[in-house]
Amino acid sequence: MRFTTLNAFQAILAAAPQADVQSKAGAADRNSTLTKPAGSLGRLEDIAIWYASWRGDARPTIEAPQVIIFAGNHGVTAQGVSAFPTEVTAQMVINFEHGGAAINQLSKNAGAAMSVHAIELDRPTHDFTVQPAMSEADCVAALAVGWNAVSDTTDLLVVGEMGIGNTTSAAAICNALFGGAASDWTGRGTGVDDAGLKIKQNVVAKGVAKFGDLGALQVLAALGGRELAAMAGAIARARDLRIPVILDGFICCAAAATLEQAQSGALDHCIAGHTSAESGHGRLLAALGKEAMIDFGLRLGEGSGAALALPLIKAAVACHSGMATFAEAGVSEE
Repeated sequence: MRFTTLNAFQAILAAAPQADVQSKAGAADRNSTLTKPAGSLGRLEDIAIWYASWRGDARPTIEAPQVIIFAGNHGVTAQGVSAFPTEVTAQMVINFEHGGAAINQLSKNAGAAMSVHAIELDRPTHDFTVQPAMSEADCVAALAVGWNAVSDTTDLLVVGEMGIGNTTSAAAICNALFGGAASDWTGRGTGVDDAGLKIKQNVVAKGVAKFGDLGALQVLAALGGRELAAMAGAIARARDLRIPVILDGFICCAAAATLEQAQSGALDHCIAGHTSAESGHGRLLAALGKEAMIDFGLRLGEGSGAALALPLIKAAVACHSGMATFAEAGVSEE
């Protein structure tokens, strides 16, 4: 691990590598000579060129995608913000480990290796309406879990989460980072009723009133959860290794947003996999300047929307790198 404080992690974000300009230009040149009318593959062409720029290869392949799920428990659930008890987090971790969840099927379908990291489930974060959810040391430790979970052989990464109460943390983070009212960012999560939604909105407002003026990484510590911090750490490590990332839904993007707000451009290696049905996600994607690949009305979490989009990126890269050029195929360009 290369950081022991949030300031040291911030320095890593500031020094992160950029896309390879030559590879991007080479990929664009190759795209212009493939056996198809210019622009006929639409966004697939843009995605392939973006992917190539981060892998440093004008003709890349995707051989080792990775899906990592992080799980954490939230003390703020004591406020009645979820329709499910915190015990469900550990129960779902077992389900992941046994291959029974949606993300297991989607990972298998995408040809991705999947792992699950449960982070101190027996020690929930603090209730952020009373005190910061995590100390700096706890947040750094969770960032490190994510950082260390990324394989250096991975060539495309999805990070997902499990944690009862984490839509409340995500809403509070977004409200703190981007302003507006708590109601702008707070959705029904696991399916709370109108009374439960009002409770969530009030809880988010209380947390933001206490900690909304902090820096972005400090907001992650004060209002987030261990699984959110781990996702942020994994996304940062992917950047360090030039691994493109597919962002999942509201919770994943809230964690990622702390990186972007801490260091502009920190998410340039990321693409939005989908638009979640969670009410704040579309607003968050707009704030991040990300256009989602698909909108299927998902709101499951687990990295499911990103994993669903993963084969589309594989298809984009396969077309880009596998198609013949006009010269190779002996096809007239005009």
